[in-house]
Amino acid sequence: MEGDDRARRLRSFLVGSVVGAGAAVATARRRRNLAVRRREQRLHPAGLAAFEAAPCYQELLEQERDEAD
Repeated sequence: MEGDDRARRLRSFLVGSVVGAGAAVATARRRRNLAVRRREQRLHPAGLAAFEAAPCYQELLEQERDEAD
């Protein structure tokens, strides 16, 4: 009886270890992919920053400055 209980606990421990290791690997992959996506986003400005860096917007600002003078 005690041997069965011990074997069951050992099996449960091993299965839990395998599941935990798999979760750790999956999390590491997900974090690595997230870091790559963040790095790519930094190369290209998003939102209003992208618009303000556009050449057409810069030309518009220059035109408005010329008209104001």
